[in-house]
Amino acid sequence: MAAACSLVGPSTFLRSSKRVVVPDSSAVEISSSSNVVDVRVRARCAIQSSSLGSGHGQSIQRTVKEFDSCLTASSFSSSSLSTSLPSSSSPSADERWRSQGSRGSHPDALDMRMFGIATEGQSMVAGLEVGATSWLEHHSEETSSSRGTSGGVPVFVMLPLDSVNMNNIVNRKRAMNASLLALKSAGVEGIMMDVWWGIVEKDGPMMYNWSAYIELINMARKHGLKVQCVMSFHQCGGNVGDSCNIPLPPWVVEEIKSDNDLVYTDKYGNRNYEYLSLGCDSLPVLKGRSQVQVYSDFMRSFRETFKDLLGNTVIEIQVGMGPAGELRYPGYPEQNGRWRFPGIGEFQCYDKYMIASLKSAAEAIGMPAWGHGGPSDAGDYNRWPDEIAFFSRDGGWKTAYGEFFLDWYSKMLINHGEKILSAAAGIFRGTGAVLSGKVAGIHWHYGTRSHAAELTAGYYNTRYRDGYAPIARMFGRHGVTLNFTCIEMKDEEQPPQAACSPESLLRQVTVASRTAGIRLAGENALPRFDQTAYNQVVKKSRLQFNLHVDSHEDQEPMCAFTYLRMSESLFQADNWRLFVPFVRHMQEGRTFQPWEQGHQDSESHVHATRPLVQEAAQALMYH
Repeated sequence: MAAACSLVGPSTFLRSSKRVVVPDSSAVEISSSSNVVDVRVRARCAIQSSSLGSGHGQSIQRTVKEFDSCLTASSFSSSSLSTSLPSSSSPSADERWRSQGSRGSHPDALDMRMFGIATEGQSMVAGLEVGATSWLEHHSEETSSSRGTSGGVPVFVMLPLDSVNMNNIVNRKRAMNASLLALKSAGVEGIMMDVWWGIVEKDGPMMYNWSAYIELINMARKHGLKVQCVMSFHQCGGNVGDSCNIPLPPWVVEEIKSDNDLVYTDKYGNRNYEYLSLGCDSLPVLKGRSQVQVYSDFMRSFRETFKDLLGNTVIEIQVGMGPAGELRYPGYPEQNGRWRFPGIGEFQCYDKYMIASLKSAAEAIGMPAWGHGGPSDAGDYNRWPDEIAFFSRDGGWKTAYGEFFLDWYSKMLINHGEKILSAAAGIFRGTGAVLSGKVAGIHWHYGTRSHAAELTAGYYNTRYRDGYAPIARMFGRHGVTLNFTCIEMKDEEQPPQAACSPESLLRQVTVASRTAGIRLAGENALPRFDQTAYNQVVKKSRLQFNLHVDSHEDQEPMCAFTYLRMSESLFQADNWRLFVPFVRHMQEGRTFQPWEQGHQDSESHVHATRPLVQEAAQALMYH
């Protein structure tokens, strides 16, 4: 069977191990023997087949129509590919871009391998072996696009960090039960819970105790709530909003005590014990297993334990990849007052494993002097960019050395995410659960040229370089939803001297996600119960793909929003009265419609659920 397709977006195919980039609006003849790498495209196709119909050789041509198609390596087998490119009279990519209102990045500014195809050489092919099926499975789920521009956004609520205590017991069971019932009554889709490595595997390597989480997830199921489970491979304590202390497993802490270089280290030798250094990702430093192997075994045990609930109750697995579960370095640790907002943070590359990698990278380009550590003029945690030579307007970040270091530092982080997400995609393939990963909303100093705070956290994002596109492409290779924070924040609420712009940052990440063909979900970064924050979340849940214009045109809903977090304060009467209509407006997709009628309906619902809410608030207060 052959399909002649007009592709409405650049696409990349493999032909004899070489990339063939097909420009916009190209007619592509793909034979049944072609080898096509997975790519999500918008296509206009006329399908012809000699195998359709009752007679041998009979040919039937289907009606030409536009549809969303995911061309996969499994659909074709060899390497026959012919293309018919546009004639010279066709409009240029630049003209098409401008005719569409200049939405998104200019095509000349984009890497044409924007779907993550062949961007990392041979590693891409290896990634396909693990991630190709999960990519298809991921795209078979309902997406924001399939719901349409007026579709709703399901709301999830994060549970308290200590919902399961260090004794592996569900905390405050009566309060939890009452709270879940109240959330369901408000129309909440489900809950998010941290599944702590430090609790489940506390007793020893591969000695897993899931008992409390079995009880908690079944409690949610009983109330008809869906569950997002976070594989929390970090410690709780030391980050914004951390209200309890849950360390890494004791046997891991023992290994760290015998080798302090297993954790991230700054240039002063300060160790950060929140999360293991990615420098030892593949080394057997944990009782004979590597960090990635340990995480993989943990996720595999989770899959086997909850296999009957995956895809129906447990609908999402968020994979932790760094401090606070986010894919980043601990560049801005709050513990012990080391960092304060809006400090630029510090590079975390001074453990012996990271230094060994840096040294190797520097020697590989013939610059061994660059391999001894990070930039010496990068200041400290609480400085400002214009005070520091490296981050100043035309500072070291723009030099050949600066570009080398920042490229290495950011790629090490992306490779770390690649290893873990590749493993997770293989483990959860076929379960029906969606995978997600979290990226931090580092919005301070976003208005400067160097974006210093993002750089120290591992996001190589500057005024002249898109640091989120490579991350989104990596997520895309494994069909992973990108979960992004700071959705509730407005630029005007931030201190002007800190050059914050959470709204511009969100728009940039939105464009990167769409370009990579992945779903985007959101969270609020800080607990908020006010109408202003709710209005902002509702507004920003309609994803905007124009980098420069805040318009309602061509917007799509996020795939989900997770609210931080369930607490006694949420169930207080005044706060609950605002929360209920927020949930309903999100789920009904009524972002740009008058809220008066919805408010009246919500008031009635708030009154009806008052006994449930009062019980939840009292239970949380006294237990």
